[in-house]
Amino acid sequence: MDLKQSLIENNSIKLNQHASNWQEAIKIGTDMLVASGAVEARYYTAIVNSINELGPYIILAPGLAMPHARPEDGVNKTAFALVTLQEPVLFEGEETPVDVLITLAGSNSDQHMQGLMEITQVLDDEESETGVDLAKIKACNSKEDIYRMIDDALNKA
Repeated sequence: MDLKQSLIENNSIKLNQHASNWQEAIKIGTDMLVASGAVEARYYTAIVNSINELGPYIILAPGLAMPHARPEDGVNKTAFALVTLQEPVLFEGEETPVDVLITLAGSNSDQHMQGLMEITQVLDDEESETGVDLAKIKACNSKEDIYRMIDDALNKA
């Protein structure tokens, strides 16, 4: 499971996107994974249903969400999608809006946990109040910038 390789193989980065609400924001990420064959269309529905049922469990830190559902909800292969938004969206019950979404499709629970760990490693920032550095993602204007940011973060580790 390699974050950068997955983003390249699945052509799954969209920066500075517009979404009217959290559902649209999530759909941007899942649509890329559906197009690449990594997930079935029902994966999006499973994520939305889970959030409606459990609340916004996908919010990892202020500004950052990791949309995901269970492997049996339509995951064909482990994959990531990265979306940044022009304007943040609010999730019901949350006060802090989200403008960075990293969709994770784990083909099994081990892959799922490995994916979480790699994303944490890339975004980790001990200096930050929230423990993550989203500014470095938001500063990226191209896929190449994202790839460099991932390489830099993993080389420091």
